[in-house]
Amino acid sequence: MFQEPDYRENLSLMLSEVLHDIGVNERIVMRRRRQFMLEETNGNISNSLTDINGTEYLLGSQSEGTTTIGLHSDIDMLCCLHNYNIIQDYSEWEPDKRNYLMIQDVNTTPGYCFLQRLRNDEPLPATVTPCEHHITDRRGRILFKNTVINDSVQGDEHQHGPSIVQPGLHDTDRVLALPCKSWPQSASGWLDRQGIGRWPTQEVRRYAASTGCLVVPTGSKVSEYPELEWRISTSFAERCVMFNLNITQIRCYVLLKMILKSFLNPQDEINISSFMCKTVLLHCIENTESGIWKDNNLYTCLTYCLLELHSCVQNSCCSHFIIPENNLMAGQFTAETKHELSKNICDFIQNDRQRLLSIDIDDLGHRLQVKLNRVPNGNYYFPCYEQPLTLEYINIANCISIQNEHILKHLHNKNIRTIKQSLSKLMTFSDNGNRLEHAAFKLLAPFLFTTYGSILASSSIGENNQVSPQALVWLSAGLNSDISSSRLKLASLFYSTGNMERAELILRHTEQQYFSYPVLPICGCRYQVPEAVTEGFKRICSEQNEDCIKHIIGFCVRFIQKEINCVPHELQYEMFRSTQDDMIHRDEYKDCWMDWAVVDSLAFLYFLQYKIYRHLQRYQDQQQALCKLIRAIETDKNLRHRETALNILGQCMEQENRHQVALNCYILSLQQRARNNVANIHICKLLSGLMVSQ
Repeated sequence: MFQEPDYRENLSLMLSEVLHDIGVNERIVMRRRRQFMLEETNGNISNSLTDINGTEYLLGSQSEGTTTIGLHSDIDMLCCLHNYNIIQDYSEWEPDKRNYLMIQDVNTTPGYCFLQRLRNDEPLPATVTPCEHHITDRRGRILFKNTVINDSVQGDEHQHGPSIVQPGLHDTDRVLALPCKSWPQSASGWLDRQGIGRWPTQEVRRYAASTGCLVVPTGSKVSEYPELEWRISTSFAERCVMFNLNITQIRCYVLLKMILKSFLNPQDEINISSFMCKTVLLHCIENTESGIWKDNNLYTCLTYCLLELHSCVQNSCCSHFIIPENNLMAGQFTAETKHELSKNICDFIQNDRQRLLSIDIDDLGHRLQVKLNRVPNGNYYFPCYEQPLTLEYINIANCISIQNEHILKHLHNKNIRTIKQSLSKLMTFSDNGNRLEHAAFKLLAPFLFTTYGSILASSSIGENNQVSPQALVWLSAGLNSDISSSRLKLASLFYSTGNMERAELILRHTEQQYFSYPVLPICGCRYQVPEAVTEGFKRICSEQNEDCIKHIIGFCVRFIQKEINCVPHELQYEMFRSTQDDMIHRDEYKDCWMDWAVVDSLAFLYFLQYKIYRHLQRYQDQQQALCKLIRAIETDKNLRHRETALNILGQCMEQENRHQVALNCYILSLQQRARNNVANIHICKLLSGLMVSQ
């Protein structure tokens, strides 16, 4: 079936070119993978420092690089809880953990299991029900209910099957999982299975076996015991398999998902999942010669996958690639839906060329028509395929900011000794970590160095108004966290101790650097997609690795309360923004930064310049700094703490005796954030002062 006319080869090559142009090429796939592996590693370093006994994994299309911007793929986050131990044999029992025995019998659906609670002191079945999430069955076994997931939904999240969906730039499907160190017995046949293509290799299979498996809290749709079943997951092995696809196989998968979204799952109805398409693709690769999967045969490979998908729908059976007894389509759709899906797939196969030309996702159809000379190119603008690389660095930077916030939240009320212990733990990732941990350490560590140095400095300033040499060593080690934030904290420290000349020198250098590069402000406190991204920023993202973040990102400046003596008194107010009533309107997980002083880099730079030039009696420079602060507030679309910038501007205006302008600043600040805003205090102070003076 693979000896095709020339037009099939021509169409295959055109399709491959179009997919290359929209970002499905080796370079961007590898960059996407590194981005998500770095984010994953950053998150797990953060978890280690904050004593979270779990590991988070970023899985699915985004981390595999098997998606495009137009597919709007969710991020799949798997949260593995290490205080649990799932075993398949009593010899795997471990003390000091919640041990459960995996049970697969006539009552469990293939690919699923029950979890029987074991005793904590020895590897024997438990006889006492530990909590409401357990039930005793007719055989006296204490079984763990998968409804435990209901207790994990927080804030604006909602549950979808085994996933907890967290809304955001990309919806994040957070799946709780319990680890099993051994390879599932029901998947043992896969390790020795050999298809026509002898793929995956034995090396890949051996590695997959070493990853063990997981269980996730969801039952089969055809189960008699849906609240007791846990799905056996081989996600780590599947990621390894996907990382071993060639670019043609990845392009075929992307096309399958575009077809699925455009024609087979209309109006977001999920009858056939992308995981089913992935499974069909993997079976097709396994059962064909490896030489088939080349760019000039993409069209034929796609047709083969669609025929296989049609066969699965017709038989209502799509066997899991690694656990073939698990039918992914069991109970998935009604006879009517099955008939409709079968008809739609047949219709697409019979009219595939026309259907491909009508796919709107990423302008694939129009791009293909231009390639095939069906329509003139004219002045039609196609978005640059390098855009994923820009988003990649924005996402990495945002991840760094969020993980830094998590660490600061953990350290907020800790003593200096505990903070130093966290630093020691962090250093192990530099000394003993793998390549990814080394790369993640270089991005994350400078922020903690700066914070620790600033805490030491605040303590010594409080005692004798001096900065200890040890504090300066740590602050110097953190200077290259990014283009501005750590340098601004050092300048703020010198300002607070009266060393105006040194502070001014740092600010002047920071401003020069800030405008020597196409810098983008990033703040993880309330993440939004930046509104203004320059072409220079995009070019650097395209040409350089993630180390360039230190030169093109300006993070917001964060001071926790232990750093209060390094903070100008005008900004210290921000640490006390919330009244008791305001606290009710705060999100426990997202708004921890409201107990700190947090300000955008550029606004803080100009504010410090204003204050320092005032002390140095350089009044012309002082007024220029004030004008720059005003202009930044009015024109910078990427300011994330605009209300704070307005609050410090208002206090500058008070010092200028422009009280009405100051009042207007505070009112504008309240329009930005009505609650948890210290502008209320500033207004009361201003009006009280005016009344006293009169």
